[in-house]
Amino acid sequence: MLHMTIKKTNYKHMKYSVEVLIEKPRDEVVKKMDNVDNMKHWQKGLVSSEHISGTPGKVGAKMQLNYKMGKREMALVETITKNNFPEEFSATYHTKGMHNIQENYFKETPEGHTKWISNCEFQPSGFMMKAMTLLMPGAFKKQSKKYMVDFKNFVEKGTSVANE
Repeated sequence: MLHMTIKKTNYKHMKYSVEVLIEKPRDEVVKKMDNVDNMKHWQKGLVSSEHISGTPGKVGAKMQLNYKMGKREMALVETITKNNFPEEFSATYHTKGMHNIQENYFKETPEGHTKWISNCEFQPSGFMMKAMTLLMPGAFKKQSKKYMVDFKNFVEKGTSVANE
């Protein structure tokens, strides 16, 4: 099950929510989510990560994430803004021209599964990024959805995107 809701898109910001049902208990899901070494298994293109400052996993901690997508390289700085596992994990991600706010919620279902709800807000600062959020909002949403589905497959089936 994957559900996506578009909240708002304009030249200042774009907001949307994505939900995925992971057919595993929340404790197992959160344990895999809360391990930096697992990121390469569900974030295709992640080349490396390095701790910058703060206590890893704690509010205020910063980490640089380096991606290579085709010939394009991108570095993001993650700053943890809330770590209330197993219920919630929030962070900001900053790269040239874009600031991204991610709020992630993990809900237990009556069947013992986990519903992951991700609220995404992108705040472009440069002309090109503003144009992309207006003209190509689907590209951002598609990437969010892809990461969530890849995480679901990693947790449920052990499938990794690291070697693709």
